Amino acid sequence: MATLLKGRAVVRGKVEGEALVSRTPFSFFLGVNTDTGIIIEEGHEHQGKGIAGKVLVYPFGKGSSGDCLRLWRCANNGVAPIAIINAKPDPVHVQGAIITNIPMVCELDGDPVELIKTGDRVKVDGGNVMVIKED
Repeated sequence: MATLLKGRAVVRGKVEGEALVSRTPFSFFLGVNTDTGIIIEEGHEHQGKGIAGKVLVYPFGKGSSGDCLRLWRCANNGVAPIAIINAKPDPVHVQGAIITNIPMVCELDGDPVELIKTGDRVKVDGGNVMVIKED
């Protein structure tokens, strides 16, 4: 079964991959080891898991202005997500997506944190997000 969500493409791109969904706001500054792409935030639901090669879904960004640089470092080290999907855009995360050219979609016509589950296959094409669930 597939679900199509339409949103605003902040950074356009076309990618497909496995979703990693954080139900809570996300920080690259305090939340991710930029050398490994592993989530290091204490108590995070995905602590110990990697963001590399994933479609990273979270409601919105949290943290500091350093998030932009931390996302750039992840990309420079080859451990960044292949796309970012947010309910609301955070200006610092938008900056990070722009400088790394990571496709970013936000303001979808449905709540991505509720409609996408970790492990779902997700295709991002501009502002369109196709969620493919195995039955």
